[in-house]
Parts: sequence; C-alpha cells; structure tokens
Amino acid sequence: MVTDRSERPIRVLIADDQALIREGLEMLLGLSPGIEVVATANDGDQAIRLVAEVKPDVVLMDLRMPRCDGVEATRRIVREHPSTHVVVLTTYADDESIFGALEAGAMGYLTKDAGAREIQEAIRTVHSGEALLDPTVQRRLIQQVRGMPARRSSSEPAYPDGITSREAEVLCLIAEGLSNSEIAQRLVVSEATVKTHINNIFSKAELRDRAQAVVYALRHGFMQL
Repeated sequence: MVTDRSERPIRVLIADDQALIREGLEMLLGLSPGIEVVATANDGDQAIRLVAEVKPDVVLMDLRMPRCDGVEATRRIVREHPSTHVVVLTTYADDESIFGALEAGAMGYLTKDAGAREIQEAIRTVHSGEALLDPTVQRRLIQQVRGMPARRSSSEPAYPDGITSREAEVLCLIAEGLSNSEIAQRLVVSEATVKTHINNIFSKAELRDRAQAVVYALRHGFMQL
C-alpha cells in the first residue's frame, strides 16, 4: 500500500483506437512498478473527456484515431490540463507527424516497435518534466537541422523573438541533441550559464521543453553557427 505521496504511482491514461493495443498496453503497464493505468480511451474525444475526469499524470497517445486525432487531442489536453504530460506512441515517424505532435505539446515520442522498458522509461521521464524522443525520431530531427541551408553571414544576424546570437548557438546545440553539460563543454562556459540561456530561449519563444525547442529551431532555420 502506498503511504507517502512521493511514492504515489504514476497515473497513466492510454488512448488508442485499436482494442488489442489498448489491452496489451494496459496489461504491460499493470505489471510495471510505480505505474498505474487509470483509464483507456478509443479516440481523442474520449481521451480529452477522461483526462478531465481522472486527471492522469501521463497520457500514452496514438496519433491516427477517428473523430479527434492524437495531435488535436494533445493540443487540447496540454492547454486545458498543463499538469498532464503526453507521450505519443504511434506507428508513424514521418516529419509531419513528428512536428505536429511536438508543436501540440507532446513531451515524448515513441514508435510502436518500442519495447516495454522504453515505454516505461518514457512515462517516467516525461512525468519528471523532461522530454524523451525515440532515437529514430531524434536522428530525423538532427538530420533536418544539419541538412538545412546555412544563414547568410552578417555582422548582426536577426533572430526571431529577440533571441541573441549566443542563445542561437545554444538552441542549435539543443537541436543536435546535446545535454546541458555537453553544451557547456562545447561553448567553454559553465553549466549554470547554459541553463540561463535555455531559460531565456524558452521564455522568449514561449517553449515548454527541449522537444519543442528542436521543432522551433527547424521551423525558423537555425543552424550551427
């Protein structure tokens, strides 16, 4: 029996239009220590209603569902229930699906070939407030960044949302998948300085997490300086 709030299991809602997937995930997560499935939904509309009722910590969200797809459901859940985090679990890893889900506010993105341990890790990671992307998805985003044309050089390059040149450097390194400590080493600054730059970037661009920062970098054509 859980007696301490800090030891409360992570409450999960599963949204998928395929009964076999829902039941399989419910059984899998039911055997996972520290995770409790509190509801399942067969489309985005039902997921939105159930989030309001049961207030889960994390939603495992399929993307292609009838009536209301996973992207729109994610957008509404994140806007209306900011304490609930969304992990996309889908068969699709194309650019449109990835960008749509991350821009809508998903903090995790996995494909359905992910193993039990990866799904559990994603739930725990986003519950702690961090983003987690499937390695395949991360590679696609990095390839997008590296494949984009470089900005024209100028003495004072103009960046959107008042982002400075130094913050642009940090943003590019985030998009390449570097951690705070790795960014600090690359730029020869302290990790505290990196955190300050990241907080400034998130505030100026109204970003929630690193996943959205990657999409922002791609959408606005940032490149390694």
